[in-house]
Amino acid sequence: MSITRNHTNSRMSQLVVHGDTIYLAGQVASDSSANIATQTRQVLDKIDNLLAEAGSDKSRILSAQIWLANIGHYAAMNEVWDEWMPAGNAPARACIEARLAFPDLLVEIGIIAAVK
Repeated sequence: MSITRNHTNSRMSQLVVHGDTIYLAGQVASDSSANIATQTRQVLDKIDNLLAEAGSDKSRILSAQIWLANIGHYAAMNEVWDEWMPAGNAPARACIEARLAFPDLLVEIGIIAAVK
């Protein structure tokens, strides 16, 4: 089975497709000065774009890992997530508090999805 890697540098690939499975690297906001709702929207937009590039969409997400810099942002992040996720397509999901790579980042989301 072939492996396709997109948006690759020496350390990582943003998007890997192996067989019928899509793996996205953890996605972070473009504007780290934004609030949690805006950062979450930016991350979900990136996920939408990467899934489309791989020939899929958010209804095919199998698993999501969400890292929050402050677990106090859980409700605000979930509000944006719930608006974004199509009803009846909730993936297996974990959400934890963690120190992210840069201090201004509030949320990071990693995704595993099925090809459409």
